Amino acid sequence: MHVRMNCLLRSPALGGVLLSVAALLVLPQPAEAFDLFGLFNGEEEPPAPSASALPYSLRISGTDDSDVLRALQDTSTLYRLRQDAPPDGEGLVRRAEADLRRLTDVLSGYGYYQGTVSIRIDGVPVTGEASLIAAARAAEGSRARALVPVKIAVDLGPLYTLRTVRVLDPRGRPFSEEVLPERFTRTGDDVPARSATVLAREAKIVDRFRALGHPFAKAVTRDPVVDDAAHVMDVTFTIDPGPMAGLGEVAVKATDGIDPAVIRSFIYSEPGDPYSPKAVADIRRSVARIEGLGAVRVREGETLDAQGNLPIFVEVSERERNLIGVAARYSTVDGPGVRAYYANRNLWGGGETLRLDADIYYLGLGYDPFATQRKLAGIDTTGLGGRFSATFVKPALGGTRNDLLANAFVTREVQQSYFVDAAGASVAVRHRFSDTFSAQIGLDGQVGRSKDAIGTVDYRLIGVPLSVTYDSTDSLLDPTEGFRVIASAAPYPGFLGSDPGIFVAKAQGSTYYALDDERKYVLAGRLGFGSVSGARLDEIPDNFRFFAGGGGSVRGFAFRTLGPRGPFNLPIGGRSLLEASIEARIKVTDTIGIVPFFDAGTAFASTLPDFDERIRKAAGIGLRYYTGIGPIRADLAFPLDRIKGNRELPVALYISLGQAF
Repeated sequence: MHVRMNCLLRSPALGGVLLSVAALLVLPQPAEAFDLFGLFNGEEEPPAPSASALPYSLRISGTDDSDVLRALQDTSTLYRLRQDAPPDGEGLVRRAEADLRRLTDVLSGYGYYQGTVSIRIDGVPVTGEASLIAAARAAEGSRARALVPVKIAVDLGPLYTLRTVRVLDPRGRPFSEEVLPERFTRTGDDVPARSATVLAREAKIVDRFRALGHPFAKAVTRDPVVDDAAHVMDVTFTIDPGPMAGLGEVAVKATDGIDPAVIRSFIYSEPGDPYSPKAVADIRRSVARIEGLGAVRVREGETLDAQGNLPIFVEVSERERNLIGVAARYSTVDGPGVRAYYANRNLWGGGETLRLDADIYYLGLGYDPFATQRKLAGIDTTGLGGRFSATFVKPALGGTRNDLLANAFVTREVQQSYFVDAAGASVAVRHRFSDTFSAQIGLDGQVGRSKDAIGTVDYRLIGVPLSVTYDSTDSLLDPTEGFRVIASAAPYPGFLGSDPGIFVAKAQGSTYYALDDERKYVLAGRLGFGSVSGARLDEIPDNFRFFAGGGGSVRGFAFRTLGPRGPFNLPIGGRSLLEASIEARIKVTDTIGIVPFFDAGTAFASTLPDFDERIRKAAGIGLRYYTGIGPIRADLAFPLDRIKGNRELPVALYISLGQAF
């Protein structure tokens, strides 16, 4: 049998990238035996008949429910030991006898309380002790001749549903609607009365009381009652909330490699704050932000302290200090690139991090629609760009919530419509008000030369940038609730020596809202703004101007191409920016999702957005594959208002880790 597989991918957004893979497989076995890497659930062949053992073939019939079938297989001794043939007929029937006792419990666990299971060995039913001799004798008849045929027949019967859920306190009284809203006891007509469903409902109710500040809430009894006539189940839970408590003192146990005062500065709770599982999880999340830490364990006390609060214990260990990384990439826009970095994540034992980065790329091998225009405009570069930088962070200065940040860099930024040679350094202090809110002030200095279609700018900038950050989202790469805001203002005044004197303001916010408790349907929105004032457009360096377009901006349009155009129709950037995006993130399965989206925005020549100018728009559909570290996204975007002569492609494809925003 010969099987040929071909895969062909062509996307105009990739600049004519063509990927073709052909595979030729020669398989001598029959076609029905073909199973590529077990993708088609192919079963292993049982051992061959022999004189020393009784191998058997096994068939389970009576259910098309894959979950039930898998549970039967996992429970069945006959199925799990099918590759280990019993020595005689008695050993085989003992396996069948054990299955008869267990498999009906599996059916009950899935809501089939009238379900039955029968087992036949070579046509002889296994129905009890009296039948075992006959079944064993029938099995022996196949010794050294054939596989013993074993059949498990399942009769599911009717599926029972969950009719009512009642929750009582230890005195037999129901809880108020304020304490336990109706959604925790609500049932539908089609909720199966499965063991997993009942246990999950119990856990959800207990979690409700823990969230209300009862750390020792527990289920005292669980009383399910089955009505065989109506094929329903009624369940009554008795819940003991236990005492209400606040958070107690947080004890920190750290290795000798890191200062405990640094860890304490990242713990924002105070004794007496309301207890909740989320508050405990927030402690772990904030402490885990310290790069020098490896494992972070947050443990709750087993008893309350004298003040009625729950003690919390934080245990941490240091991770490997030195980190070296190298990565290669290829972009159809930016061409190939290589990035290398070195980091020390606990330089002097106080959680200090030092990171050195080198990034080199070559624009000349990418999809470059502006190559001719650049030459006509006199923007001559070799296409080779890069950036070298050093970043130092000292957290918790003096055990406070103030962090010191310093950075120095030298760069040649090569884009399709300009290039910039620059160097600079900055130092700043960041104050963490809480795990979600921080503010920063610093001193920044840069010098450089910028060249584009409207001229060359030699600049020297000295400024005092300020910024605030708020982030209440539940995940960095895949948020489903909360919102993020980052806003900055950076004055570079002439009296400090800046030339030109400019003022740069930026703000971006995004919000996330889950439509259901399982967070399978999430609406996400983003709004971005920017403005630079104090100088004419041709006096502002290109790297301080605003451009729109690209995977983190208006998808569907090429990176940094939306906004004002200059001579030879080259993008020259603007003095203001406005962008907006909206997405519907829909999980089809636990690992697969689809994301329809709409983006709009552009850069403007004026210092504030001018709504008389054309706002560019794009729509598309994305695919998400959810992994343990975050979703892998693939977005296909279609510009809705391409401009003739701008060489804007009809479709663009983006692949990266994490959501678009």
